[in-house]
Amino acid sequence: MDITVTPAATTVATDPAASQAEASFDIVARQDKTEADVASLRSDVDEVKARVDKIAQAATRPARPVIGGTEQAAPEVKGFVDSYLRRGATAEYKSISGAVPSDGGYAVPRQIDAMIARELTEISPIRAIAQVVQTGSAGYRKLVSTGGTASGWVSETAGRPETDTPSFSEIAPPTGELYANPAASQAMLDDAGFDLESWLASEIAMEFARAEGAAFVNGTGFNQPEGFLNAPVSTQADGSRNFGALQYVGSGDADGFDTNPDAKLIDLVHTLKAGHRQGASFVMNSATLAEVRKLKTADGAFLWQPGLVEGQPDRLLGYPVVEAEDMPDIAAGTFPIAFGNFRHGYLIAERSATQVLRDPFTNKPFVHFYATKRVGGQVLDSNAIKLLKIEL
Repeated sequence: MDITVTPAATTVATDPAASQAEASFDIVARQDKTEADVASLRSDVDEVKARVDKIAQAATRPARPVIGGTEQAAPEVKGFVDSYLRRGATAEYKSISGAVPSDGGYAVPRQIDAMIARELTEISPIRAIAQVVQTGSAGYRKLVSTGGTASGWVSETAGRPETDTPSFSEIAPPTGELYANPAASQAMLDDAGFDLESWLASEIAMEFARAEGAAFVNGTGFNQPEGFLNAPVSTQADGSRNFGALQYVGSGDADGFDTNPDAKLIDLVHTLKAGHRQGASFVMNSATLAEVRKLKTADGAFLWQPGLVEGQPDRLLGYPVVEAEDMPDIAAGTFPIAFGNFRHGYLIAERSATQVLRDPFTNKPFVHFYATKRVGGQVLDSNAIKLLKIEL
């Protein structure tokens, strides 16, 4: 007879403290794993972010062509500089002259023209504060309202009475051909490391600035802009003068300033209406500025206020001073100081394209780059500019 023996079931008592410890170890392990996963994700995110930043920087980097540098030049700039400016090849270019094609020169690419314009604004004092418009032709005209349009108040349902007809005057800034003629040796042009683009833009801008700086102040209006000092002048206040005439204030002394120079300068400031004084500035040359910096009020305080922060202009009676060397020195009968909002008061009209004609024959072994541009200028709003005249 078979006898089967079944072992008795054994019951093991679970220690509550041991179970709690195991659970704690399990939580710690899971936390460690979670932290490791989070660290890995952060590393991946940082790597992706770094790649995105590199792509964004590459996308926003200005496409300024560099001659002989590591950046890739724009095709039209590289072709113009390497083919025409360096070697004189003209097969790919068309003259845009309105008269004689062979003498017209070739329009520089927009990138180089923009470089010339930036440098010109930085070194041409009147251009930096005047209103500049780009034109597509030699002539530019603008209508200026001289009388304004009548207005009034009515109720919601009342009839609208007819307003007076406004008066207009036409502004047609006299223009002229502005030219520069910088030269470089052929050895410089053959040097691949020579930054021809930047050199040419700087040289053209410097010569343009000298010529137009004089014209915007004293230009006759004959084949050149009409300077604001060449406009008619009068002592009559706004609204009484003829359109285009500038108001002036006498200095009180035939040789310079009287015993109360601050009073005359304050009078000059407040002949300008409040709307124009926002953004107004003084314009004078360095010799006049040297005299103005010595002027004091009756209690001994200097009228001149040096800029307290780097980059801010020095101020006279709270307004910035622009140095224009073409303004006259202090002398009897001259207008050495102008004050006004030139953005409202003086208009510069220019045809945007600069043309360059390469001339390797006139002055061998130098190559001349004859650059031309049509520029005009005239007083726009004669109420926005005031003058100080040296007189009794």
